[in-house]
Amino acid sequence: MLSLMTTLGGLGSHLGGWRHPRAWTGTAMNLDQQIELARIAERGLFDLLFLADGNAVRQMDKPALFEAVSFSDRPTGFEPVTLMAALAQHTSRIGLLATATTTYEQPWTLARKFASLDHLSGGRACWNIVTSSYPGDSRNFGREDHVPRGERYARASEFVEVCKGLWDSWAPDAFPEDKDSGRYLRADRVRTLDHHGVHFDVAGPLNVARMPQGYPVLFHAGQSEPGRELAARHADCVFSVSGDIKVGRDFATDMRQRAVRHGRAASDIRIYPGATAYVAQSMAEADELFEELQSLISPSVGVPYLSKLVEEDLSGYPVDGPLPDLSGEVSGLSSFRTTIAAMAERDGLTIRETYERVLPTMGHVLFKGTATDVADQMQEWHDSGAADGFLLSAPALPFGLESIVDLLVPELQRRGLYRTAYTGSTLRENLGLPIPRNPHFDLALSGTEQS
Repeated sequence: MLSLMTTLGGLGSHLGGWRHPRAWTGTAMNLDQQIELARIAERGLFDLLFLADGNAVRQMDKPALFEAVSFSDRPTGFEPVTLMAALAQHTSRIGLLATATTTYEQPWTLARKFASLDHLSGGRACWNIVTSSYPGDSRNFGREDHVPRGERYARASEFVEVCKGLWDSWAPDAFPEDKDSGRYLRADRVRTLDHHGVHFDVAGPLNVARMPQGYPVLFHAGQSEPGRELAARHADCVFSVSGDIKVGRDFATDMRQRAVRHGRAASDIRIYPGATAYVAQSMAEADELFEELQSLISPSVGVPYLSKLVEEDLSGYPVDGPLPDLSGEVSGLSSFRTTIAAMAERDGLTIRETYERVLPTMGHVLFKGTATDVADQMQEWHDSGAADGFLLSAPALPFGLESIVDLLVPELQRRGLYRTAYTGSTLRENLGLPIPRNPHFDLALSGTEQS
């Protein structure tokens, strides 16, 4: 069964999406719009709402790009867990995927936030594990230089282990609240962590009862070698930056093989390529929307934005010439750089042609056409093993997401590829993921946790 998730924010996935006449206005810090997006997605039986995040305001040194803005520049936005806690009160089944960094947060506070979110939402919390690829984040946390990649991932692995240990602090039956005996909790059903590692010393226990899901569902987006290893060891779900189906299938195969090497089943890890969908009543209508949005991007914005994605200043190169060599390592996120460079070389694209192709999807796959056209493409990815689901974004909001829900979802349901109702109350139930076993307590009393 195909799984779908979508992004929050109000701008849409296309760089010009917010400028479309039918797009929302007044999107900065607008909770009502986020609630409306959540309700549209839940009406479409999506598994997850996703909020990306960063810890710096970006592009201030590039005025044209800074003023044009995109959802990834994040000049203003809600703190993710806070927003998800609010949306939990306006939804009942959809999962709540919030981004939080292992580089600049602490395991105790993060574990507590996500455990609280899981209780507040009735078991729908999901954590996007990131290591903060943007170098400018470091200056907001007392560091002049960005933390090197190897150190970030070593810290991340220990960070996740500490969080899991904290989430295992309490047995599911630790709080009997027996009024007759006066016994509110059982002292034999809690444990301290006493973790002493390279990066962290954490005593525990966590002051939050065992979560409905045991742990939040864990996502990761790293495409580099250390990122893939972190995901293979810990993640339930992995984002895929795959511009075509072959790249997507190779990535999915690699991730499943890595999971097996870490003692897991290949099916324990779910793959979600990023995609933008232009869904309309006809191909002509979808093409018209696409061209409308493309016309809203000028070279003065396109070139610096592509420079940002590949982490290379392209302003000194002819816009109608080829990309320079991008094979070198960078300190930030390498997945877009690698994917874009490979695509441009394969197809012989100029800088202009590259940004015209990349910016509508930010390096992800583009689906465009009628519901039948888009469903055909999605089914091919799913059936080939390249995708268990999609991070499916709309180019402009809210009408782009409404088209996906009202046109595409019924077509996927007709094919038997997509649910017709939520099957459970928690995110793990709806994704078919087991509750992680708490290894420290006899679980016979709860009967809810699995190995």
